[in-house]
Amino acid sequence: MKIGVVGLGLIGGSVAMAYKAAGHIVYGYDTDSTILGHAKLNSVIDDIFCPERYPACDLIILAATPKAMIAFLAENASAIPSSALVMDICGVKQEICRVGFEAAARYGFTFVGGHPMAGLQYSGLKHARATLFKGASMIVVPPVHDDNELLERVKESLAPLEFKQLVVSTAENHDAMIAYTSQLCHVVSNAFVKSPTAQKHHGYSAGSFRDLTRVARLNENMWTELFLANKEPLLGELDRIINSLQQYRDAIADDDAQTLCSLLRDGRIAKEQSEG
Repeated sequence: MKIGVVGLGLIGGSVAMAYKAAGHIVYGYDTDSTILGHAKLNSVIDDIFCPERYPACDLIILAATPKAMIAFLAENASAIPSSALVMDICGVKQEICRVGFEAAARYGFTFVGGHPMAGLQYSGLKHARATLFKGASMIVVPPVHDDNELLERVKESLAPLEFKQLVVSTAENHDAMIAYTSQLCHVVSNAFVKSPTAQKHHGYSAGSFRDLTRVARLNENMWTELFLANKEPLLGELDRIINSLQQYRDAIADDDAQTLCSLLRDGRIAKEQSEG
């Protein structure tokens, strides 16, 4: 296949590396010319992804922020061939899928939303790796959910990334779930590490501290856009955890061992049930 990748950060760079490692031809583009030059010099990509390359591409992966990818579609959708499969892999789905589905219907190509459940606490091409997605889950948001032929095409196109499974979802369900499983985790981690005590943790911390603070190291510009793009679902999750933390605080402040024990038991049971 010939692949076009727009955005060569951690995720887009890892996509490019995986397809290259599988023997495919990869074109890439990034607004940062330094990153683009590095990608070409180090054979992350075969060449720059420019409009002249669009007609040759079987698959186009949009791997930057939703706003940037919406702008890319507005400028370039008319040049994308009808034979191409276009997939975004942004962190939220509703707006990008709405724009993508509309552009696909107008210009004849196929658009599918996507979100790989993989990443690192670091960002940028320098941390990208070809095996980033191996064994991970891939959320797929197709325009029609019972189009088995399309889903098979998506599965085959993504095979070089070595996902463990594809999970089909609606954009609305994806954003509601991701508000809890990803976005809330980043907010809590980022807030947690702001305690002055965090600067004195050396020698006093182990796995629980590392696990809870890992994703506090984030790209603040990207996550600001993602949080605001998914405002209502994320606010709902924040309200729930704030209310829950207040219950723990009240029980501790009141020396209410019975309530505290009950809260802790309920949390343990919830964790056991969530593991199925």
